Amino acid sequence: MLEKKFVAVVVPAFNEEKQIGMVIETMPIFVDRIIIVNDNSSDSTEAKVIDYLNTCFNSTSNRIDKKQLKMTLCNEADQLLEKLNQKELEFYSPSKIINKNTNSDRIILISNLRNTGVGGSIARGYKWAKDHNIDCTAVMAGDGQMDPDELESICLPIIKDEVDYVKGNRLIHGSANFFIPKTRFFGNSVLSLFTKIASGYWRISDTQTGYTAISLNALKSIKLHDIYKKYGMPNDMLVKLNMAYCTIREVPIKPVYRIGEQSKMKIHKVIPKISFLLVKSFFKRIWIKYFFKDFHPLFILYNLSFILFLVSIPFAIRILKYLMHITTGERPILNSIMFMFLFVSSTQSLLFAMWMDIQDNERLYK
Repeated sequence: MLEKKFVAVVVPAFNEEKQIGMVIETMPIFVDRIIIVNDNSSDSTEAKVIDYLNTCFNSTSNRIDKKQLKMTLCNEADQLLEKLNQKELEFYSPSKIINKNTNSDRIILISNLRNTGVGGSIARGYKWAKDHNIDCTAVMAGDGQMDPDELESICLPIIKDEVDYVKGNRLIHGSANFFIPKTRFFGNSVLSLFTKIASGYWRISDTQTGYTAISLNALKSIKLHDIYKKYGMPNDMLVKLNMAYCTIREVPIKPVYRIGEQSKMKIHKVIPKISFLLVKSFFKRIWIKYFFKDFHPLFILYNLSFILFLVSIPFAIRILKYLMHITTGERPILNSIMFMFLFVSSTQSLLFAMWMDIQDNERLYK
């Protein structure tokens, strides 16, 4: 426990037989539950974790029981949410809990019956933590790329009820430019820029880090089973948290590489997929947060900028055709005036909308 509050760590693991033991053995003593989600590994990852269930690393004096909701006349709404929460597991990929006694075991092993992806595995771990009312749930990779000594600094803002979500940031560490592989640094920077726009958390960076901690209230505020199941999970998570008005904080962490891990992420494949995800997420956030939940003028400005830009395209095409001598008899001056008017108006609307977006979300960054 940390300041008398329960702490759990979700560890997504896919073919991590070489590293998973190190992750378990170096886990800080204040962690009450290590929730390892084996994502249908083809190696001996599951067997390695099962071996640890019979060691001292699985012992803990902190028992965790599911709290039963008391039936009263005034909590029908809570009863409905509890019923929906019980049915929620149907939306997850099929899995099984290996432990015989999850109430007293420190290591909780959940095995997906088919490969789900890192995001789906984390969501399954989050589900277990939410069902057992864990106060603070962190995420650490199964390949040992996260320094356990930094876990306390990531969890404390959650434990102290200062914010809803904490994420590490490797890019502000002094060694980032020299230590992080260039391709990863470039890919991370590009996706961080797109994620700022899509999520509304304009002051964040290093959006691809998975070293995070989340509060119980934040877990309850989003649909965990709907989290993106692949490597775009951290980006999608930020969008969902923003739509739920969750506060966020970044803490500096060191980049960790060359400890025997093998990256399964292909930058040239991941960037296009996550970029497309972020485009969809951006429009979803604007419509849900600034139209359906609470109307804001930036909704009009954002959409107006896109409409004006689309209307300006035909005029731009006409100008190009005239310059390339494809067509004659056009009115280049009129077309140029219309294009410039629409394009400038579109740009102004976009910039005003972004400025309003930044101002509105400033309250969520602590």
